[in-house]
Amino acid sequence: MNSRFRTIFDVDKPLIAMVHLPPLPGTPLYDAARGVPGMVEDVARDLAVLVEAGFDGFLFCNEGDRPYELEAGLEAAATMARVVTECVPAERPFGVDFLWDANCALAVGVATGAAFVREVVTGVWESDMGLWQTDPGKLLRERRRLDADGLAVLMNVTPEFASPIGRRDPAEAARSAVVSSLADAILVSGPMAGAEPGRALLDEIREAVPAEVPVLLNTGARAETIADYLRVADGCIVGSDLKVDGYTWNPVDPERAKRFIDAARDGVTS
Repeated sequence: MNSRFRTIFDVDKPLIAMVHLPPLPGTPLYDAARGVPGMVEDVARDLAVLVEAGFDGFLFCNEGDRPYELEAGLEAAATMARVVTECVPAERPFGVDFLWDANCALAVGVATGAAFVREVVTGVWESDMGLWQTDPGKLLRERRRLDADGLAVLMNVTPEFASPIGRRDPAEAARSAVVSSLADAILVSGPMAGAEPGRALLDEIREAVPAEVPVLLNTGARAETIADYLRVADGCIVGSDLKVDGYTWNPVDPERAKRFIDAARDGVTS
């Protein structure tokens, strides 16, 4: 594994749990009655369950902000930074993801002391949010300007809710993201949150990317199949399978979280 990612985790195949924020102020589903304190309460509750379950790291994300935007507002960045700061787990690494503004994720990550960010950083996409054009050069230059060279950028090369404009297949895009866009890790996703990308696609991308660069399963991780994915993947990010009824926007279910950890640990050691 490459140096930035390897310095974050002290296990070979880290299991990273999503910590979904409720809708932020100004978004269609925001709960104004409970306000930001209510958001902090919900996030702290979910995080406590995930810590108890034994995950290796955590990824805070504005999953509730449907429909998503490609440019974050100032209020979104400020609120997310407050919630993350109030809830950061002790002595375990965490990251930040903002759907879908990589520069906002970077800013919140720097402000909160995150170890990594997860974003779609390369390519041009037609998406539910409209035409989506990324700028990895701007993002990594901003990381340098903010003196945050240690902050790992995990690049999603098969984003949810989008399809590519162009002829390169995902394996070619992943290889290019490493060589040209300096990805610290490659993430492989299905077509939407909670959906599996398919083992064959993961195999193709893992084969295309240099062995020292980690490739992680980014969506669709489930207790029933995680052992099979971890035979190839260098770790995973999981959210939906940990929720009540397996539904992305429900609270975390302690029994499902424990079941996932047990299945994943057994798969790694078997």
